[in-house]
Amino acid sequence: MRSATQRWWLGILVASALIAVLAELRAQIAPSEDVLVLEADQALGAAMRADDKSVARKLLSLQFTFVDANGKIHERKDFLADLKTAAAAAPSDPVVKIYGRIGMVTGHRKSADQRDVFFLDIWAKQKRVWRALVSQEVVLAATGTPHPAPVQPSAAAAPYDCKNPCQTIPYRVRSPAEQDIVNSFQAIEKAAVGHDAAEWSKHIADEFVLYGSGRAPIPKSGRIAAINRQKENNIAVTVGEVEAMRLSVYDDGAAMIATHALADNSRPPYQAARVWVKRNGQWQMAISVQTDVKSP
Repeated sequence: MRSATQRWWLGILVASALIAVLAELRAQIAPSEDVLVLEADQALGAAMRADDKSVARKLLSLQFTFVDANGKIHERKDFLADLKTAAAAAPSDPVVKIYGRIGMVTGHRKSADQRDVFFLDIWAKQKRVWRALVSQEVVLAATGTPHPAPVQPSAAAAPYDCKNPCQTIPYRVRSPAEQDIVNSFQAIEKAAVGHDAAEWSKHIADEFVLYGSGRAPIPKSGRIAAINRQKENNIAVTVGEVEAMRLSVYDDGAAMIATHALADNSRPPYQAARVWVKRNGQWQMAISVQTDVKSP
């Protein structure tokens, strides 16, 4: 009897040890989410260069859009139909960040027309599989290009009344999370117009960088300094009105895709891709990529 009991306990101990070893091996073998996103991004790039529509189709979400360096939007169907035309060279410096079930890959590469571009690829984990939501390119300022001189205030300029997007946006929210993100976005735009750097900063993640056509990247600290300079010089600030917007929320991460135009035509219309992250109950913007729409 004692021998049988001992054998039973020994079996339990061996099984428990085996389970623990298998769990540890599984944890070591299972790739992290950032690795999976990078692999998916690389697979999509390779499929584009090989004109492999079958592979590319599996990697794209139904809502996928591609924004080229000219600001033209290519919907999923058109993108797949002319896949190789949009194929860019593989990036040499991809960086992956994960926010909830949103993943983003950024870096520099040669576009299909051989221009040096910065890119933002946004991925969403849909039914346990990473699929591309957006791919956007932007041609930045050449290295060493000086920042433009500050705009001088004009005494004759009329006060700017920011209705869209500060007060209203042509978008119907579908959830409380979307409403919270829209509220944060409007707070950011109001703060920019009102020269309120402290309020603006509350809704911006520390790692935030703004990328725009023909401009050098601007980190959070740079935007704060610019807002303070605009306040000191009493410079009127205008922001792009939202013409169309799409918002996708995945747990504590979200992607916002929008088309903007300025009423005073002080800059060309532009396409903006933004990633949001929820931290300590507050939605913050983690990146903004703005590509000017070039005339055909």
